[in-house]
Amino acid sequence: MMKCKSRKISLIMVGALIVSLFSGCGAKEEAGDGSWNGFSYSKEDTGITVSLETDKESYKAGEELHYRLTVANDRTDYTVSMIQITAGNADEFTEIGTPKFSGIIKTGESSCYEGTLVAFTDEETESEPIRNTAVSGDVESVTIRPYVTVNYGGEELIVRYIVTVVMYQNRMVIEASDKKTVSTVSVHDPSIVVGEDKEGKKCYYIFGSHLAFAKSYDLENWTMFTNNLNSDYKSVFAEPAAWSAHGSNNYNVQGFMWAPDVIYNEAMGKWCMYMSIDGDYWYSSIVLLTADTLEGDWTYEGIVVYSGFHADTYQETDVARVTGEEQMNPRYDVGKKWGDYYPNNIDACVFYAEDGRLLMSYGSWSGGIFMLELDENTGLRDYSVSYEDNKHSDPYFGTKIAGGAYVSGEGSYIQHIGDYYYLFMSYGNLEAKGGYNVRVFRSDRPDGGYVDELGNTPYFDTYVFNYNMPVGVRLFGGYKWRTMGVGQVAQGHNSAFVDDDGRAYMIFHTRTTNGSEGHYVKVHQLFLNKNGWLVAAPYATAGESLDASVNTVDNICGTYDFMIHHLDIDYKNYETSKVESIELNADGTISGDYTGTWSLEEGTSYISLSIDGVTYDGVTLEMDVEGTTIKTMVFTALGDTNQITVWGSKVIE
Repeated sequence: MMKCKSRKISLIMVGALIVSLFSGCGAKEEAGDGSWNGFSYSKEDTGITVSLETDKESYKAGEELHYRLTVANDRTDYTVSMIQITAGNADEFTEIGTPKFSGIIKTGESSCYEGTLVAFTDEETESEPIRNTAVSGDVESVTIRPYVTVNYGGEELIVRYIVTVVMYQNRMVIEASDKKTVSTVSVHDPSIVVGEDKEGKKCYYIFGSHLAFAKSYDLENWTMFTNNLNSDYKSVFAEPAAWSAHGSNNYNVQGFMWAPDVIYNEAMGKWCMYMSIDGDYWYSSIVLLTADTLEGDWTYEGIVVYSGFHADTYQETDVARVTGEEQMNPRYDVGKKWGDYYPNNIDACVFYAEDGRLLMSYGSWSGGIFMLELDENTGLRDYSVSYEDNKHSDPYFGTKIAGGAYVSGEGSYIQHIGDYYYLFMSYGNLEAKGGYNVRVFRSDRPDGGYVDELGNTPYFDTYVFNYNMPVGVRLFGGYKWRTMGVGQVAQGHNSAFVDDDGRAYMIFHTRTTNGSEGHYVKVHQLFLNKNGWLVAAPYATAGESLDASVNTVDNICGTYDFMIHHLDIDYKNYETSKVESIELNADGTISGDYTGTWSLEEGTSYISLSIDGVTYDGVTLEMDVEGTTIKTMVFTALGDTNQITVWGSKVIE
C-alpha cells in the first residue's frame, strides 16, 4: 500500500511503484458506473503514447475514484519491457490492491492498468517497488507525465503520475537454417598479405602480435599456423631483445613481439617481415626477417631503426652512421620526456609507392608516426637518404606524417586506392572500454601531407585528448545490429589491401560488449564514394560486390535499420551506435526517425541521402546479413560537412 500526504487536496509525489500494464483492460463494470466519461489526458513521445482517464469528472466525498493508464507502443525497433509509475494522490487517498508485472508490449500493441483510489485512515506507508529484471539488450527509456484535474467532494483534486517506459531493442530472430558459421581467429593487430600456399594456391595471410599467424582462402574462414618464430623467438630476436632490456630489469622478449608487417621484396626475391620488438621507456626497435615462403622459416637480418636511446646507449645504435654525429646531439637529450618528441619504434607498415620507392611508416603515440625510405636491395634503411631537422622531420627518424605530443594514434597503415594514398591509424586505447577506433586521411603523395575530408591534418603539436575528436574520418564506431547478440567495440589496428579483382578490404581486430577482452579478426570491404573518400561495408565480407543491375529503386525502397556513427560515444560503458528506423520511399523522400531525401545515380551504385542539412554520399549494394545466408540491401555513406558515417540495412522479414 502506498500513501501520499499534503496539507491541501493536491498531489505530492512519494515513493515509486513499478507495474506492468496488463494486455487489454479489465471489464468496464469495474470502473464505477461502467464507462470512462471523466477527464482524460494523452501524450506521445518518440512513438510511445500514454493516456490517463477517470470514470467521472466529479465525485462525492468518500467515493471511489477509478482511473485507467494506457501505454501504446508504435516503435518499430523497440519492445516495452518495463513501466515505472510514480504515483501521488491527495492525502485522503490510497491505491487499492497491489499491481503486478505482466508481459511486454510489442510493436503495434497497447496495454493498460486500471486502478482505484479510496479514502484511508491508516498511518502513512509506502509499498516496495515491483520490478521486472528481465530487461536485456540495448535499452532506451521515455518519461511522460500525465495528469487530470477532477472535482472531489467539492474541492479540486489533481491525479498525477510520472510514467517511465523502459524499452529494449528488438532482436531479429534468425532461423537455424539461415545461420552461417565461419571460422575466425584471435590475431591482434592483423597485417594482411596475399600470396600462395605451399601448393601454389592463392591464399590470404595475416600476421599479428604475439606471434599469432593465420591464413584464409576466402577472407571469412581462418586457420592458425606456426613457424620457427614460435619456437625459436629467443634466439632469433636476441639482438633486439638486448636493446629492449635497457629499459627494464629481467626483460623477457616473450609478449613484446608486436605488429609485424609482411611484403614481398621484388629486388631481394624474398618475403620480408618487419617485426616490432618493444621495450620499456621507448627502448624499442623494428627488425627485418626474410623467408622464401610466407609460412617460413624466417631468418633474422637486422635492426631497421632504434628508439629510446640516451648518451650511454647511443653507440649501440646506427644514429651516428645516419647523422654523422659521433656524439649524441642535444636534441635527443630529453630524458624521461622522450615520448613528447620522438616515436616509440613499433607498428611498421612497409609498402611500395607508385614511383617504385620502398617506404616504411612506423611509430606509436609518443612523438608521432614517421616515415623512412628503405633500400630495396637490403630491405633495411636507405642510408643515402637524408632528412631535415624541423617540427615535422628528424635527421634520424625521418619524415613525420602524423601525431605527436603524446596524443593517441598508432598502427599506421598506408594503402594506395584509386587516386590517393590512404593513411589509416587507430585512436584510443585498445581495451574493450578504451575507445579504440580507426581514422582515415588521404594524400596524393605517400609521405604527406595527409588530410581528412574537412581538411584537418593528422598532426598534433600540442597535447589534446583525441579519442572522440572530429579529426580524421572515422570509418565506424561501436555498433550492434539487431541480428547480433553482442556489440562490436574497440575495432582497430587495421591493415588494408586491394585484391586482384580491384576490391579493397580492411582487416582489423574487434572486441565485444560481452565483458571480456577477447578479440577476433574481421574483414570488411571498403568502397570509394563519388568524392573519393573511403566508406566501409556495414557487415563482414561474404563475397559481395557492387552491382548496378541490383541497385534499382524497387530493390532499394523499403524500411531500413539506420545507424549514425556519432563521434561522442560513451565507450567506457560499451555504448554502441543506436539502431533507428527510416523509410526510403519511391518518391525520393526519407521518413521515419529522420526525414529528408535520397537519390541514386543512374547506372551506378552511388547513393546520396540528405538529412538535417547534411548530404551523405556512399554506395548501396546487396550483402549477406552477418552470420547468415540472408541477403538484403545495405548502404554506407559519409557526411560531406560532418564526415560522420551512416549505415543502413534493409529490414528483413
